Amino acid sequence: MYRVLIADDEEPIRELLKAHIENQGHEVIGVAEDGEEAVRLAEQYLPDLAILDIRMPEMDGIEAANQILEIHPCPVIFLTGYAEEELLSRAEETGAFYYLLKPFRAEDLAPAITLSVARFRQLQERERALAKAKGDLEDRKIVERAKGILIDTHGMSEHEAFRTIHFAARRSNTPMAKVAEGIIATGEPPPE
Repeated sequence: MYRVLIADDEEPIRELLKAHIENQGHEVIGVAEDGEEAVRLAEQYLPDLAILDIRMPEMDGIEAANQILEIHPCPVIFLTGYAEEELLSRAEETGAFYYLLKPFRAEDLAPAITLSVARFRQLQERERALAKAKGDLEDRKIVERAKGILIDTHGMSEHEAFRTIHFAARRSNTPMAKVAEGIIATGEPPPE
């Protein structure tokens, strides 16, 4: 079950969406008439999914999606009655996960929700993996720098420098990068 935010400037569409979403076992946590209201509701309720009309007064769905994603990243499905290339390009830049053309059919909604949530989760997992890889690379650079200090200043071989950092990390139950930071700060090997 997902907590869903709906935004559309047409009341019949909002009511239809709400009914279809609830019939599928999801909870509609907010219904907005325009983009500004959608952003306020997203900030207040932190939805699992947002379904936004692209063309709305006050603030269009694309701008609302950008602001919602800054506040609380979640999958976004755009509703549109228009297949304009420029509009769809702008929508794509937000990271939209699915589009439904109006008038949409009830049977199109379930796969749209399932696929947009699945794509969002894949993207989040990739971002986590990328962040971890960047962190690992930074840690490795720090360890390499500390090894260089041990080699240049204390005449250790590369193998000895690595072992010094590695065993100090094991003894103190801290990451090798933390031990390496200490070596970089003091220029001295860790105490045994």
